Amino acid sequence: GPTCTHATFQMVGLKLLMPIISAGSFALSCDYKDNLTRILPPARKISTFFTKFWDFNNNIKPKWSTAFLYKKQENTEDSVYMCFHKGIAGHYKLDDHGDRDVNFSVIYTTTDNKYETLFIFNTVYNYTNINRNPQSSITIFMRETSYTVLLSVTRQNRRERQVRKRWSHIHSDLITPLEYNERSLVSLKIDEDHRTNKSYMIRQGRYDKKIVILKELKHSDGNFNKRQRIELNSLLHIDYYNLTKFYGTVKYDHGVFGVFEYGERGSLRCVLNDNISYPEETFMDWEFKISVMYDIAKGMSYLHSSDIQVHGRLKSTNCVVDNRMVVKITGFGCNTILNPGRDLWTAPEHLRRQGISQKGDVYSFAIIAQEIVLRRKTFYTEAYSDRTEKMARVQYPMKITYFRPDLNFETAGEKELEVYMLIKICWDEDPERRPDFKKIESSLGKIFSNLHNQANESYMDNLIRRLQMYSRNLEHLVEERTALYKAERDRADCLNFMLLPRPVVRSLKETGIVEPELFEEVTVYFSDIVGFTTLCQYSTPMEVVDMLNDIYKGFDSILDHHDVYKVETIGDAYMVASGLPRRNGNRHAVDISRMALDILAFMGTFQLRHLPGLPVWIRIGMHSGPCAAGVVGIKMPRYCLFGDTVNTASSMESTGHPLRIHVSQPTISILQRTDCKFEYEKRGETFLKGKGTELTYWLTGETGEDYNLPTPPTELPVEFRDRIVSRHRSGEETR
Repeated sequence: GPTCTHATFQMVGLKLLMPIISAGSFALSCDYKDNLTRILPPARKISTFFTKFWDFNNNIKPKWSTAFLYKKQENTEDSVYMCFHKGIAGHYKLDDHGDRDVNFSVIYTTTDNKYETLFIFNTVYNYTNINRNPQSSITIFMRETSYTVLLSVTRQNRRERQVRKRWSHIHSDLITPLEYNERSLVSLKIDEDHRTNKSYMIRQGRYDKKIVILKELKHSDGNFNKRQRIELNSLLHIDYYNLTKFYGTVKYDHGVFGVFEYGERGSLRCVLNDNISYPEETFMDWEFKISVMYDIAKGMSYLHSSDIQVHGRLKSTNCVVDNRMVVKITGFGCNTILNPGRDLWTAPEHLRRQGISQKGDVYSFAIIAQEIVLRRKTFYTEAYSDRTEKMARVQYPMKITYFRPDLNFETAGEKELEVYMLIKICWDEDPERRPDFKKIESSLGKIFSNLHNQANESYMDNLIRRLQMYSRNLEHLVEERTALYKAERDRADCLNFMLLPRPVVRSLKETGIVEPELFEEVTVYFSDIVGFTTLCQYSTPMEVVDMLNDIYKGFDSILDHHDVYKVETIGDAYMVASGLPRRNGNRHAVDISRMALDILAFMGTFQLRHLPGLPVWIRIGMHSGPCAAGVVGIKMPRYCLFGDTVNTASSMESTGHPLRIHVSQPTISILQRTDCKFEYEKRGETFLKGKGTELTYWLTGETGEDYNLPTPPTELPVEFRDRIVSRHRSGEETR
């Protein structure tokens, strides 16, 4: 029937490279096609029979001037039934075009209600022979003698009509939720919105082992009227490869939903926006854009010839792309349930007066085609960006011209110009001047065939070539995305290494936990700013932040040159350790000592931005001993140190002097065991909190190295505080 004809025509519209045998496909659109053989006689042979038999005259059949078709009033619909008898098809004879030649028989009923042949019509030579003379008045039927095919006008089965008026929902238990890894689209683009948008996940499910999309049928409680049930049944029978399959409706407590086939790559709008997965030059080239338009035109052509007749809501978000890069139209049907709405794709006549039409669908196709060509947002114009203003200009055009999206006719090449002209005709202000989708499909088919002189390319050839092109592009994209992933991973690792030691980061990535560890000997460094409280009192909060940031950036840059780990900063306190988490023998004391000397030299030249000329003094304390370390917390985890060594190092700092490096006896003992020649002087007995009196030292340098250390001040803390107040007041007077 028509479905078979239309499906075959899609394959023979472009010349075939392989032979095809079709059971039906007898419409005129499939006539005279190379490599196509039809088992049933084509429509042209039947129409030739009627024409020749009409003109045939003899004593049994006089000249006809009128023919009548009798139909009872209760037979509301017509259909043709063909009865095939196996095994008596006889010898097949094909004409020059690959179509079957047959003999048609005109039969009559005898007085004892038997069928007898009256005339035989030969389709090879188009002439009629008399088989026998009837013995009484006759009722004429027609049959194909080789097949014994009876054609009769009859009413459609009453039960089938009744079924069309009934409707039952899919049970909600048959729609199962998807697994988490099944919910993402086929794309290389990282979409943070979809990661956080939970509603994006709700409208997908699995039905009959297939992934489906659930579309809400708003303003419906699921109790459909007769007209709506008939439309839904018609929708169930739509089965075409450029249209998404409709499986039925499902009713939940929060609404009624239509169950539709799922497009693995998302909507056409998403594909056009995704320049990463589908780059303009390497994949989304002109040939691919034409094939996308061609897919839409074929789907709409079939839809307009079906019982649905009109879409009414055609837009790029209602066109989905499957995993074979075939575009399928969705959102059609349900016109008795859903309102068409008003949008940038809506035809001007329907903006002025709400409704839907086939010509309105053609206008919507033109808007989509402009999106495909430019890969810009819907109804793109350089002059206007506001959606409401665009719709108003379309609805109320100026007298001379009408408002439409931008198309660059001036810069278009010969191949683009042909498509641009087609788009321009499709969005014409006068609906009657717009072509139907049959003409659009034919025009795009010719354009597509002529792109690379591919006049002999079939649909399957085109599909295979399209998938090969996508596969090549996908390999390129995977390589590119892999390189980007590695770069991003390295950046993330670098950031993690700034927050936690490298071995700790690796352990967290591999196992998710870090076992606490005891270190037999490490060196811990503490420092703080002398008079920091007074500095804060005479500084704004932002000036304090800038001051600490300037100081600690200088310290951090020094740390990069030594085998040390920055533990933390608390206010003006700066804590560093060496010998953990990676053990380094006796080097921990050497590295901390050299780092302390470099930091002290840096502070000798440091200047405050908001208090220039005022020196900044720090106290430094160091101590060596055993220590425990581990990661504390889940949120913002920190690598923390515990033990008496940490407390003693803090006491060494607090009992020290400005611009001095206060070192304990255990640290000096470790330095003496190394080959390094550090210079130090004995301070004497010092009371340390929790430890009592201990012998401590001042670290003054390293033999053979010039650190250019600042001279320790002789002022008391009170005198230094007075200097800060005086500097602040002079700064205020200057401002």
